[in-house]
Amino acid sequence: MKLDQAFYTRSSVTQIAKDLLGKIIYTRFDGTLTGGIITETEAYEGVTDKASHAYNDRRTERTEIMYSTGGVAYVYLCYGVHHLFNFVTNQKGIPHAVLLRSIYPVKGIPTMEKRINKKFLQKGFSDGPGKLSKALAIKTQHTSQDLTGNTIWVEDKGISINKKDIIVTPRIGVDYAGKDAALPYRFQINLQTIKKPRQDGVLNL
Repeated sequence: MKLDQAFYTRSSVTQIAKDLLGKIIYTRFDGTLTGGIITETEAYEGVTDKASHAYNDRRTERTEIMYSTGGVAYVYLCYGVHHLFNFVTNQKGIPHAVLLRSIYPVKGIPTMEKRINKKFLQKGFSDGPGKLSKALAIKTQHTSQDLTGNTIWVEDKGISINKKDIIVTPRIGVDYAGKDAALPYRFQINLQTIKKPRQDGVLNL
């Protein structure tokens, strides 16, 4: 059920971004397991994409990990505060990446509540890339982490996503990218299209 490297090394970053919807991302730190259904992603198409950190083949100490073979993590600090998690995709030397923007928690919820000091059913619990990283305890130190190991990984639990239920829009906060800011590279699903939550908001997964 764990996604293998072949999932991440495919050539289409937009297809990978869509295929991640409905999968479950897990983290295990200090023996504590947490996880959530992936409900929103954004694709970044490397050297040709003005919104990408690797646009125009920009290589820095921070972005070098993006040039690795797909299946590792790229985590960067935004505004000096938020740790944003990305899946590195494609073959070695092609710096594609998928930003994880939102999850619906299904495992280790009490731990997540402590990490972000917020109750699970409150609005905005993990519906942003910074908040979900905090809930999952992902930090910049986890950049280059192997995503097929036992620290950060994704599993396919057989949740079926109908294409008509995927909302496609331009990405958020990339106005600097000119015409590339309008690319339809942001993908979302409504959790209600997967399975109705129990009264307490927790899915049986």
